[in-house]
Amino acid sequence: MTTTAPTSTEVFPREGQTRNLVLATLAFAISFWAWNMIAPLGVQYAKDMDLSSTNKSILVAVPILVGSLGRIVAGVLTPRFGGRVMFTALLLISAPFVILVAVAGDLGSYPLLLVMGFFLGIAGTTFAVGIPFLNTWYEPSRRGLATGIFGAGMGGTALSAFFTPRFVDWFGYFPTHLIIAIALVAVALVCWAFMRDAPGFTPNTEPPLPKLADALKLPITWQMSFLYAAAFGGFVAFSTYLPTYLNDVYDMHNLSDAGARTAGFAIAAVIARPVGGALSDRFGARLITAISCGGAAVLAVWMIFKPELDSGLAAIDFILMAIMMGLGSGSVFTWVSTASPPERVGAVTGLVGAAGGLGGFFPPMLMGATYDAQAHSYTIGLSLLVAFAAVACLFTVFGIPRKESETATGK
Repeated sequence: MTTTAPTSTEVFPREGQTRNLVLATLAFAISFWAWNMIAPLGVQYAKDMDLSSTNKSILVAVPILVGSLGRIVAGVLTPRFGGRVMFTALLLISAPFVILVAVAGDLGSYPLLLVMGFFLGIAGTTFAVGIPFLNTWYEPSRRGLATGIFGAGMGGTALSAFFTPRFVDWFGYFPTHLIIAIALVAVALVCWAFMRDAPGFTPNTEPPLPKLADALKLPITWQMSFLYAAAFGGFVAFSTYLPTYLNDVYDMHNLSDAGARTAGFAIAAVIARPVGGALSDRFGARLITAISCGGAAVLAVWMIFKPELDSGLAAIDFILMAIMMGLGSGSVFTWVSTASPPERVGAVTGLVGAAGGLGGFFPPMLMGATYDAQAHSYTIGLSLLVAFAAVACLFTVFGIPRKESETATGK
């Protein structure tokens, strides 16, 4: 089903669009920084607590799991309470768990760190708030760009990868977590003071379970969930596991250096995401998604052969991979925002967002389980990535029926 865009400025007012887009993106970015607080320090946790490769992978992956499944709840609640309430609440709820992660790390308790990492996953649910929130502000013809810009808030993972190890060096381990907790509270207060739901927003008071059940009946939900698991899931997996990958494959022990390279990966994906949304507005989400998945499959093949790090070939491979995943993340949610029934966008967003997060949960665990320590190789895990991305490309082109609007416009 393709929605028809109303032309009334009363429904999609231009005044306030930019301010609320910027605030939503800011809230998304700082929450994703908090969500990714454990991964940049994963190598240090493993060293201090003598963790196995599997235990280290579980530690990194737990916040991803909770942040993913929690998006289903956030996506359903946003149409009821509005983006202003949801962003503020989630930021405030996440702040104490950032500090409790630091307490667990100081105590050197792996079980406690797992528990606090579980609750830290709440910070990863804000993505499911932004899409329905912005859908009420922007007409369908501009949602690709708007959701793409908002999606660039996933650059919070880049900020975390680059600055978290440096903050630990500059300020200390506990103060670093305290700074991020304070930042979460500060942004929550800014959102409450200046963010507004669109004038056309009407709270949806339908019971949540029937909404989820209806969303699960829509083919678009399952189709986009699979594609988003490939695109955004790949981004999450790489951005959280890359420091470990660099350490295991290229013997890079310096957390700051690994964090800088991980930040570069995330920034490339962040820049590519709004581009993917804008290109989807122009050329169609199907084409951009197919390019994304196909390109990721080719680049994963190159990664299997361990391109040299010193010559810059490995960096080129990683950056191009990030661009492909960023383009796909933007294009898939352009598809979601225009093809979902308006009254079900929140529920569909939550389910698709959860699938994307789950797509990032399993690869780190799989990589840890299949790592060949003697060969310093992740060949098995990368081969599975090649297969998954290739299937996603073929499914995009041949597996999803074309709508009449696509046929008419050539998209």
